[in-house]
Amino acid sequence: MEERATILAAISTLPPSQLSHLSLSLLSATDGHRLRLSSVLSSPSLFSSTLRHLHSLSLPEKYLLIARHLLSSLRRITTHFLLSDLTTLPPPPMSTAAIRETDLNAVLLLLCFCETHQHHPTVLEENYSDWRVSLCNIFSDKLLTAAFSPVGASPWTALAPYVDMVSRSWRLVRASCGGGKKGASPETVMGLPAVEVKEGGRECVICKEEMKVGKEVCELPCEHLFHWSCILPWLNNTDTCPCCRHRLPSDDVFGEIQRIWDMLIKSSDRQSLV
Repeated sequence: MEERATILAAISTLPPSQLSHLSLSLLSATDGHRLRLSSVLSSPSLFSSTLRHLHSLSLPEKYLLIARHLLSSLRRITTHFLLSDLTTLPPPPMSTAAIRETDLNAVLLLLCFCETHQHHPTVLEENYSDWRVSLCNIFSDKLLTAAFSPVGASPWTALAPYVDMVSRSWRLVRASCGGGKKGASPETVMGLPAVEVKEGGRECVICKEEMKVGKEVCELPCEHLFHWSCILPWLNNTDTCPCCRHRLPSDDVFGEIQRIWDMLIKSSDRQSLV
């Protein structure tokens, strides 16, 4: 699968010590999700309330729920290990992708339904009342074995389930990404540095006027310079550099997913050239 290959290629650029650290972090997250899903499936009341919550959501709301979970998962992979090599700006605070406990239960159950539909489609054709027991029968061995198994000799053993979950989520929300213009987040814009123009002849590509020597202008992470009065309205409407289309962090969930995914692709492309 293309998505899985992209993530694994990007992760493979990490040195062994960081790869080991990352695998432990992802193993902990995977086990946490599996134990939570196990609790939902094993409790009739919790399963029922989670299913009611899913039924109350529209299709766009379900996609948004998966997207927020995907964004949180991508940040777990990239924040401490890859972003420092790919951009000089930190990602927006994790609170922008925070998921309530009820929503986390719902998205894990929804992803479970998607996996079941792929491998055991007839199960979801049964009555709602039979779903929980059928799902327990399908996933009980997998959940219990994974929850209590050691990391193993290879860090890739721990990475695989997490990467598969991210790949599946990305395929579900990909069609919703990139639709319409999205501005850069206010935190990102406020953190942009002001630099002094050192040499003449440099043009602001937005207004096409020369930036005067000694004047302060805005520098984006890609090192392109612009007049403040030009770049601020631009970044209010789009999260990309006018020159090179470098993406800046956005408060839009789908825009952030696309930005981080683009960086993973760049990292995996560098690995393919090694």
